[in-house]
Amino acid sequence: MKRIIITLTALAFVAVSGVTALAIMPTQQGEISSSSQAIAEEKTTTFNVENMTCATCPITVRKAIEQVSGVKSVTVDYESKTAIVVFDPNVTTPVKIGAASTNAGYPAKPVS
Repeated sequence: MKRIIITLTALAFVAVSGVTALAIMPTQQGEISSSSQAIAEEKTTTFNVENMTCATCPITVRKAIEQVSGVKSVTVDYESKTAIVVFDPNVTTPVKIGAASTNAGYPAKPVS
């Protein structure tokens, strides 16, 4: 009976050690971790935005751009008449982002 308990305990220890070793193994060379992919799939573009005449205009611009699929964040500055947009280039383009703002009445073009 004592041998069975010792054997089962040893097997359990080996099984747990194997699972732990798999969990902490580094990725193979050439693999990209998912967090690295997320960083690589973001692009930031600044747009010049026309027709902003009051302090509430940036709200309309921001909401229009946020509706574009792939846009991650939008910061609109009334003073400089610009919008800084972080987006996934695999999902959308600066042309689509600018069109969304233009369709809302505020033509936007990427800064060269």
